[in-house]
Amino acid sequence: MASGWVTAFILLAGILTVVCSILLFRLHAFLALILAALLVAAITPEATRQRYLVAKDAAEVVETGPDSVTFVSGSGFSPSALVSVLKLNPTSGRFEFLAPAVIETSKDDLGRWMARFSDPPQGWPQSDQTYVVMRDHQWTAVQKELSATIGSRIATGFGSTATSIGILIAMAAIIGKCLLDSGAADRIVRSILGWTGERGAPIAFVFSGFLLGIPVFFDTVFYLMIPLGKAMRMRTGHSYLLYVLTIVCGGTMAHSLVPPTPGPLVVAEELGVEIGTMILVGMAVGLVAAVFGLFYAIAINRVCDLPLRESPDFSLADLERTVERDLSQLPPLWLSLLPILLPVILISMTTVLAKSSSSTSSGELVLHVIRTLGEKSMALTIAAFVSLIMLVRYQSGSLTKVSQPIQQALASGGVIILITSAGGAFGSVLRQTGIAELIRDLPRSSPIMICTLAFLMTTAIRTAQGSATVAMITAVGVLSGLARQGDLGFHPVYLAAAIGCGSKPIAWMNDSGFWVITRMS
Repeated sequence: MASGWVTAFILLAGILTVVCSILLFRLHAFLALILAALLVAAITPEATRQRYLVAKDAAEVVETGPDSVTFVSGSGFSPSALVSVLKLNPTSGRFEFLAPAVIETSKDDLGRWMARFSDPPQGWPQSDQTYVVMRDHQWTAVQKELSATIGSRIATGFGSTATSIGILIAMAAIIGKCLLDSGAADRIVRSILGWTGERGAPIAFVFSGFLLGIPVFFDTVFYLMIPLGKAMRMRTGHSYLLYVLTIVCGGTMAHSLVPPTPGPLVVAEELGVEIGTMILVGMAVGLVAAVFGLFYAIAINRVCDLPLRESPDFSLADLERTVERDLSQLPPLWLSLLPILLPVILISMTTVLAKSSSSTSSGELVLHVIRTLGEKSMALTIAAFVSLIMLVRYQSGSLTKVSQPIQQALASGGVIILITSAGGAFGSVLRQTGIAELIRDLPRSSPIMICTLAFLMTTAIRTAQGSATVAMITAVGVLSGLARQGDLGFHPVYLAAAIGCGSKPIAWMNDSGFWVITRMS
């Protein structure tokens, strides 16, 4: 059996490959993740892979009799079913087929089943051995999977991730582009400023940035809002640093905690968290962090001053024109908010009604419609079409004129899909290294320890290579095995929030957002 040190070495090799490829050799994140996946897949021992594949579906034997085994399983087994009993060979570290058995009794309240051998194997039982039970077709699938090539294993992980997040990211990119080009994002920011007044501008910037950061990438949010921050500085004559920091703290928290932004979307998918749950928890945690960021910005603004200077994006003359833009040319607030709030509402309703049922046919129909419309891909697609209609109405004038902005949005979204899918491939081969075995006892003894580990791991990766999204994808690839095997002992949404928050603390010169903020402000 491969030792924990071997697993730790493979894990470290994979992470260092990602970090060094991006930081030292300036490789694109997609290539860095694929390269790391190839390396990890190549050096992972086959015995380790086999134990991982068996552990996914096997049931642990908790009691042996003269001609029977008692095992614990939540689902998947049925009376009279033929199963395979496996034994772990301590020398090779592999599970070996021992004998077939037939399930004779149903599970009890504790989830226990009993299967009996028609012909007990020689030397049965041995008290110091580890035994598991698998359904026959699952054992056959394990044997087939072990013969898969490195390329096919990586392609499988890549494809499964693209299947789960591809449409979501593409639609989110379209929504973000339409919000910007139609003027809807500008309307949202200005409306909030109208409610709070100039004295409440920092609060308005925090919540506007957070709201826009849900469907729009952080760099784009900052591009959108920094002219308004500069314009506010021109009006007030002070507190420019406060405006810049409040724009940052709102948008950056949504970027790492609230789907459909790619980072939290991939984390939720990998950990098996419902997207509605991730949205609600991510918004709660992100808003708390953003409000703390507001208080920090207020405090640091009292001791530091940032002068307003000309920048590549806006001259002072441009700023004056921004201040004087006519709001009558922008979409109404309700329509501007609709592409953002509609998917949140639909997905949240689906989450709330996930276990609901109705005794009437009309009630069942209503529940079916809500679940259909609230399915994450469908909800984002509906919101994308709403944003397209808004773009046509307030900017382009016809459907034929929106092809170019949509192409730009899909080109940007396509790169993100490639990176996240490569991250999924990296995560899938990392799970096969037995990383869950290495730290499986940690969450049982201390749930707070595993969340702290996730936070620090993500922070370290983010600090080293700069990208919050890549850091989250890498960290969840290491830790997702625990959630998938049910070893956490707490809801995986807390682990997802810890990973999201871990991508925030340190942003410096290897981060593109760092340069966007400094150069634009």
